[in-house]
Amino acid sequence: MKRVFWILLDSLGIGEMPDAAAYGDAGANTLRSVAATGVLNVPYLLRLGLGNIDGVSCLPAAEKPLAAHARIAERSRGKDTTVGHWELCGVISEHPFPTYENGFPAEIIEEFSKRTGRRVLCNLPYSGTEVIRDFGDRHVETGDLIVYTSADSVFQIAAHEAVVPLDELYRCCEIARELLRGPYSVARVIARPFVGENGSYTRTGNRRDLSLEPSGETLLDAISAAGLSMISVGKISDIFAGRGVTEAIKTHDNREGMEALLSLTERDFCGLAFANLVDFDAKYGHRRDAKGYAQALSDFDAFLGDFLPRLRTEDLLIITADHGCDPGFLKSTDHTREYIPMLALSDSVLPCSLGTREGFADVGATVADYLGIPFRGAGSSFLEDMTDEC
Repeated sequence: MKRVFWILLDSLGIGEMPDAAAYGDAGANTLRSVAATGVLNVPYLLRLGLGNIDGVSCLPAAEKPLAAHARIAERSRGKDTTVGHWELCGVISEHPFPTYENGFPAEIIEEFSKRTGRRVLCNLPYSGTEVIRDFGDRHVETGDLIVYTSADSVFQIAAHEAVVPLDELYRCCEIARELLRGPYSVARVIARPFVGENGSYTRTGNRRDLSLEPSGETLLDAISAAGLSMISVGKISDIFAGRGVTEAIKTHDNREGMEALLSLTERDFCGLAFANLVDFDAKYGHRRDAKGYAQALSDFDAFLGDFLPRLRTEDLLIITADHGCDPGFLKSTDHTREYIPMLALSDSVLPCSLGTREGFADVGATVADYLGIPFRGAGSSFLEDMTDEC
């Protein structure tokens, strides 16, 4: 019974890509900034070979790494969550999703207000923590919705849970998702609920993402069509608009995601358990909290100490990211255009370097190959490369 556990460390980039300057990200390196804090303690990741990956000089290399390892470049036009996840699962985004550096057009905001029955505050690119600080009081007083965006293709709606109940906030997001089609097709509409009082507003874990459906067949579609299990942990199901998912396990943070993964090791299934650990990005990368990021990565490493011994003979573990979000990069609080790491561990996988791969989609193609599914998407499997003598 073949089980694949794919753990995505949201935003753990490992250095700028050659075209990073075109995205305003020259010099970005998420892993380097995290390692520089002096807080990072990741013995299991080092044993797997994180420090052995091409271009990684901020961590020591293992003399005999346990996992196959690679640096992977992104082919899609973009650096956001949706683009990264879709490419990992076989779909290249040739054109970037629309972004709104001056806020959304008046006709969109007017129709949104009409359909929701609530007026709009802000409508500008903004940091998620700063927008509730600057507009939270006005929102609580009026019930108007805080709408904002970023350098990513997102329409975000922030609302206090005591002012706008979660069900209503989610309904407002569904209205926005229906509106944002055609030329306005942003990648994601995101509910951003918060709580607290003046001067101490904080976001909750009740976020919800409403994505566009992928523009082509994905690994998730292929797995479920083959009659195998496609288990989503965290926001994976949201990113793929639920398509191809046979079971969705909702989580609020890394801790819940890791607990779900531990529980899944006790279950018999054939297919893929695909988990996104979101805290690296949402709580630390965007907030430029390098020490918090380092501690979260250290906590994940400690989790590996419990998780790895639970893997069975035919299990395959893959660890990747989806983009960067360098907490030491002071030009903006947005994602950064970086290479991502790939670590693969199984009894049948040889611990070797796979160099630099040209395309995230190679990972999805490899998972399909391992599960015996003919799907390759836009990628090329490296299964043979890491199971033959390399």
